[in-house]
Amino acid sequence: MAFPTIHTVSAEIGGRMLTLETGRLAEQAQGAVLVRYGDTVILATAVGERQPREGLDFFPLTIDYEERAYAAGKIPGGYIKREGRPSEASILAARLADRPLRPLFPKGYRAEVQVVITVLSVDGENDPDILGVIGASTALMLSGIPFDGPVACARIGSIDGQLVVNPTSQQLVDSKMDVVVAGTERAVMMVEGTIGILPEETVLAAVQLAHAEFQKAIGLQRELVALAGKPRWAFTPPAEDTVGLDAVRSFLGERMRDAIYNGDKTQRQVALDALKGEVKAHFAGLNAAGMANPTGVTTGAAMAAFEELESEVVRNAILQDGERPDGRGLAEVRSIWTQVGILPRAHGSSIFTRGQTQIMNVLTLGSTGDAQTIDDLGNETSRRYLHYYNFPPYSTGEVKRMRGPGRREIGHGELARRALLAVLPTQEQFPYTLRLVSEAVSSNGSTSMGSVCASTLSLMDAGVPIAAPVAGVAMGLITDDNGTFQILTDIQGLEDHLGDMDFKVAGTAEGVTAIQMDIKVQGITFDIMRQALAQAHAGRLFILDRMAETITAPREALSPYAPLVLSIKINPEKIGAVIGPGGKNIRGITESTNTKIDIEDDGTVLISSVDQDGARRAREIIERMTAEAKIGDIYLGKVVRIMPFGAFVELFPGKDGLVHISELETHRVERVEDVVQMGDEINVMVTEVDPQGKISLSRKAVLTGEMPPPKAPRGDGPPRGGGFDRGPRR
Repeated sequence: MAFPTIHTVSAEIGGRMLTLETGRLAEQAQGAVLVRYGDTVILATAVGERQPREGLDFFPLTIDYEERAYAAGKIPGGYIKREGRPSEASILAARLADRPLRPLFPKGYRAEVQVVITVLSVDGENDPDILGVIGASTALMLSGIPFDGPVACARIGSIDGQLVVNPTSQQLVDSKMDVVVAGTERAVMMVEGTIGILPEETVLAAVQLAHAEFQKAIGLQRELVALAGKPRWAFTPPAEDTVGLDAVRSFLGERMRDAIYNGDKTQRQVALDALKGEVKAHFAGLNAAGMANPTGVTTGAAMAAFEELESEVVRNAILQDGERPDGRGLAEVRSIWTQVGILPRAHGSSIFTRGQTQIMNVLTLGSTGDAQTIDDLGNETSRRYLHYYNFPPYSTGEVKRMRGPGRREIGHGELARRALLAVLPTQEQFPYTLRLVSEAVSSNGSTSMGSVCASTLSLMDAGVPIAAPVAGVAMGLITDDNGTFQILTDIQGLEDHLGDMDFKVAGTAEGVTAIQMDIKVQGITFDIMRQALAQAHAGRLFILDRMAETITAPREALSPYAPLVLSIKINPEKIGAVIGPGGKNIRGITESTNTKIDIEDDGTVLISSVDQDGARRAREIIERMTAEAKIGDIYLGKVVRIMPFGAFVELFPGKDGLVHISELETHRVERVEDVVQMGDEINVMVTEVDPQGKISLSRKAVLTGEMPPPKAPRGDGPPRGGGFDRGPRR
């Protein structure tokens, strides 16, 4: 068999070579490409059906992101040594690729398309997620599937005030920004990122830099397609059914507008459902057997025209008259009410309500040992701040089967988590694990930004010392073919569904902390982004003011039901002594004091317990076990052994010192037993610690308040018998 023809193109981006290669792998896929950046390599494939699936009213695009353990030189843990369900990181990476690609398929395309991104190699410095976006676009461009790409992607960091293109994983540790931008040659399609309280101007500059830099990757795709691309499949979009639209419009008159323009989502939906039922019955009657239908519009076509008319009414009213369905102004935020401390036993809890969107957030504090271990294709890390988002069907008044969290729930939870990273205290400042859960108990748009606001309220209610409150708002966009547009603040569900953009911005009063933009059109301009960011800033300040009416700063004390976490520092060399053989010592401490103890490699010991007295007892025990005797300090010790020349006193567990018989009293002592007995507790002063760690003690120094004179240096001769001088005899 002849060796395949391989085509390769490369360009330098961000100081490293980006290489696209096709022809080596996956020949039966309609499009396949290897993408390499540094030593990180992914394979992206695209396969599509030629014929549309019957009965679908949406585009069935699937993007799967597959992580392979061998890419990082790892063997999966557990009994079954193969990869299991997708990690959260892979789900987020799949969403990252889906969002900029989906809007670029032709309107009305209903044939199934599947893109599979497989991570083959990771170097620990270059994240494969942005390569997945580039690879998916390239595979589609090569395949011939109708797709209006190419799309490319870049990551921007901010290090020492300078924007950096595609920073390495190590550079991101010190970066105040981790923003991913995807787009086409002409426009931006998607933005997502975490930001360390930076102004909107810096965020926009990062987006502009990314768009300029990833043009090289777009050029590579076009170059590779010219070498190895397949002819584009013919596709004719379905003709617009103006007859059906006119017929439904004529039948309903102004009743569609009357139904839509209602501030209550539930009442609006009831009215729309009633109209839809009328339309269905009317056109079904016209098409009944034996009757002539003067319109020629089928029932199915009438239902599709109903949806189109609903969109037309909403969009035209916003564009032409600036009228929104609930009567608000374009930049107006819905009414807000909030409450904290709603659950009696929760460590922190809150309700954030904006219009008919309502989030209940509950915070639980735990020890650092409760942190989540992240063992993905990168280095194993731990996460002490967790946020989860739930979206039950009752939040929209629907009946649905309850399953585990989907991609949307995971994405929303991660966005809200990132929004608060910039204001959280460090582990040294607040040695707790924080787990927040946002329950979307009522939804009419922007539940993710509601989760940001509710999380802030719960953190302050719990007494977590955050640097500043964070709020979020979702911006919308309505455009037309003439370039006219309107930007909407705090979009509700209908505006999100029928609009062209969902642009979420979270931050403090001083700057942005997180951003996410998704669009349904083929890109937006920087001018639109600039206006949306400015409008979002004003909306965010309004929301922060409403939140401040409930709570303005973190509470001074934690909940009485929250665990007390005490932190002490010990000599790392004494960690083994605290743990003991087989964990005997630390197990004994935790069981006797009802505590949980975590010890870090640097000697930091974190003791947590709901029983505050137990936590303090555990701290005292560990301090005694690891304490080091200091000359001049006085300790209460226990006599554990008596010898003719003195008494051995236990200062700390496992650490004794000798009180010479001459140091027991202010007068001469004939027998040690004349002063102390086994088991007695006496106060002693440390007078000497020799290089071997032997401790000399004095009870007499405690009684007189004076240190004994230093011992005379020993001669070179052999020591006297007994090892200790008992002083002059009478």
